[in-house]
Amino acid sequence: MAVLGVGLVSSSAVIVGGIRRANDTITVTGASTERITSDHADWMVQVSAAGPSQQASYQSLQPLVQQTLAYLRAEGIQPAAISLDAVRAELTEVRDPRTGELRSISWTSRQPIRISSGDVGRINAVAGRIGNLIAQGVPLTIDAPAYTYSKLADKRVDMLAKATRDARDRSRAIAREAGSHIGAITKADTGSFQITAPNSTEMGDFGSYDTRTVDKDITAVMVVTFRVL
Repeated sequence: MAVLGVGLVSSSAVIVGGIRRANDTITVTGASTERITSDHADWMVQVSAAGPSQQASYQSLQPLVQQTLAYLRAEGIQPAAISLDAVRAELTEVRDPRTGELRSISWTSRQPIRISSGDVGRINAVAGRIGNLIAQGVPLTIDAPAYTYSKLADKRVDMLAKATRDARDRSRAIAREAGSHIGAITKADTGSFQITAPNSTEMGDFGSYDTRTVDKDITAVMVVTFRVL
């Protein structure tokens, strides 16, 4: 609670619930919500090529990979932000459904390309345009970028402090109506910590972390019990 007591400020958005009065205590649920912008993006695209043999599929894959890398660099993504995972090869067999006789085989080689960058705006923009490579004949599997916030640990402490301050303000208002005063905290429990898309109503019992959107809403909840004087 010493940590939570440092630098408390008014929250921009609050909720209150779960109020109960028992003997000389009151329990209030306080919350705080704040909009943040992601500062890191992780993204993966996968280039694939097929051939009658493993060697042939791998050879067909290489120029397509180079074309994809050249496209990413031309879009302004720094080479240091790009890395290649191990190539994967898959064998596909076609058999006669009646006799089980092998009719043909083919190989597909896949090259995952990972992009990890703090230039969130650029990654977001390139992800929206990379379909142009498919139009150029490059077979791609495109994952959605995952947008995260690297200072979440510090933000969590700040948001819990705001939620605690909100709980105190709410409990004072309730106690004042009853002609009482609020004293020391006797118990404090951290509730759910939600990171959702802006203006989302999605809530999880164990918290949530949206990685789909660049901008996010953080909501912290504290359940605090105060002594009533």
